[in-house]
Amino acid sequence: MKVQLEKTFAMPGSADTAWTVLRDIESVAGCMPGAKITERIGEQLYKGTVAVKFGPASMSFRGEVQVSQLDAATRTLRLVGKGTDTTGSSGASMDLTARIDAIDAATCNLVGTSEVAMSGKAATFGGRMMGSVADQVLKQFAANFAAKVQALQAPAAPTQPSDGPPGAADQPAAAARPAPLPSAPTELNGLALAWAVIKDWLRSLFGASKA
Repeated sequence: MKVQLEKTFAMPGSADTAWTVLRDIESVAGCMPGAKITERIGEQLYKGTVAVKFGPASMSFRGEVQVSQLDAATRTLRLVGKGTDTTGSSGASMDLTARIDAIDAATCNLVGTSEVAMSGKAATFGGRMMGSVADQVLKQFAANFAAKVQALQAPAAPTQPSDGPPGAADQPAAAARPAPLPSAPTELNGLALAWAVIKDWLRSLFGASKA
């Protein structure tokens, strides 16, 4: 079963700042809830895991991600990944292309196109439900990515007047430390995703009834 998605998310920073985050594969993986790069096995090949939590139960996927395109001129990244859960009952593959489009000097868009294929137990959600879940995951990813862009975009703190000894105010101020980049949750919360999917389904149902 396959699902194709194309989304555009506004980013609170310049295109150059967003591209700095996007080209860092470990940073991009950190934006995906529950995802983690565990090993770099080649110049553009990584091993990783994704942890999913459904209440007291947890499921873990492991696989490989390859960087098939990294184009600074167009600020485009393409990732191809595949993996299986630890029990071998489910499989997944992903082909993701992400691009940064400049809007002005302070804002830009993150444009993503992805195709996700699922097999085994993971494919039993059905096409519509699977698409809704993927949509919610992308929203969480975009929120985490935007937080990293905003933290990197934040300007240095202005120099404050000094009350110290004469001449202290003339000394160069220490470089402001950048804010630490926020990390994604260690597990993808399946219950929260399910609730978000149900709300979207109800909204579409009652919206169609009113039409």
